[in-house]
Amino acid sequence: MSSKPATAKQLPQQGGLLSQPKAVWAVAFACVISFMGLGLVDPILPAIASQLNATPSQVSLLFTSYNLVTGLAMLITGVVSSRIGVKWTLLSGVVLIIIFSALGGYSNTIGQIVGFRGGWGLGNALFIATALSAIVGLSTSGTAKAIILYEAALGLGISVGPLLGGELGSISWRGPFFGVSVLMLIGFIFIMVMLPKIPKPKTRSTLADPFRALKFPALKTLAIVAFLYNFGFFTLMAYSPYVMGLDEHGLGYVFFGWGILLAITSVFVAPKLQARFNLAGSMGVMLTLFALDLVFMGLGAATGSPTLVIIGVIVAGIFLGINNTLITTAVMESAPVERSVASAAYSFVRFLGGAVSPFLAGKLAEWYNSATPFYFGGAMVLVAVIVLAVRRRHLAGIDVSHGH
Repeated sequence: MSSKPATAKQLPQQGGLLSQPKAVWAVAFACVISFMGLGLVDPILPAIASQLNATPSQVSLLFTSYNLVTGLAMLITGVVSSRIGVKWTLLSGVVLIIIFSALGGYSNTIGQIVGFRGGWGLGNALFIATALSAIVGLSTSGTAKAIILYEAALGLGISVGPLLGGELGSISWRGPFFGVSVLMLIGFIFIMVMLPKIPKPKTRSTLADPFRALKFPALKTLAIVAFLYNFGFFTLMAYSPYVMGLDEHGLGYVFFGWGILLAITSVFVAPKLQARFNLAGSMGVMLTLFALDLVFMGLGAATGSPTLVIIGVIVAGIFLGINNTLITTAVMESAPVERSVASAAYSFVRFLGGAVSPFLAGKLAEWYNSATPFYFGGAMVLVAVIVLAVRRRHLAGIDVSHGH
């Protein structure tokens, strides 16, 4: 697989977004299910805390263990895929998700769930890092449109996940865990049947490759920005359910609205912004708006107004959808290395932020008050904007590749 991305000039001659081989649709379908797993547990967080006598910070460890293992495992995804091939790496990741999500459903203590979520994170790492490079490599419509398809799968999964999680969670908090296991089994069948054998890279990846990739200033800049931005993202994902005062159904609908806006903006709005403005400037604006939105949620929590928090969560989907597509596109073009290596290096740093932030958000609420996690998350996102502004010269080459 060539690491050279398609340029803006090449795209008009290539197929449309929906003109994809069956293999791309198989991986995209599995991506939808995989990302459903991220939001599926959101509506049941308060129920888990209540039924297992756990604090919000203890329940947040579901996200911490998942993100920590995902981030660390990103370092080995290239090593694994270059030795057993893309197809078997994807299938291995899916099998791990099936096993550990089912074990999570059988758990009886918060410690067991946290541990099994870590195993789930290992499967997630093997799957998502390889899936992105597989979709880009197999797509007939060029890098930019392939990434939009990947982000569409992400948005669809994130939006449907909480809705399904709310329905299953209203029966039992165990329901969403078993739901993921069954859905990923369907994804396994799709990939097994529809994905052709993809030739292994001529050179095998090593554990050092992601670290070498981070030496490129553009990729390092994007990784740092994502690390900081994830403090805001996972404050929203892991902490906001506790201050909205809703049951499983209500939380499912709120995150469904958030996910729908995320999906729509990532597919339809982000490409237009990318074409009209430069990547760094567009990301800076979206991150600033997201930071202000987190402050708005904090004001809702401080004044005891769950309605303001609910509005803030749903509106955040607009900013996050646009930013996700912009930053993923930038990462794929940020370093002269294999796309899978660039994705692994970036994701390693990004998920470390996702590991720290959920637990810290819960602790900040325990130490201070319910608004503090939102204010802190907003402050970290603003620091990401500052980093982006200070180091934006390193992203100039990416903008040039888009015709700017």
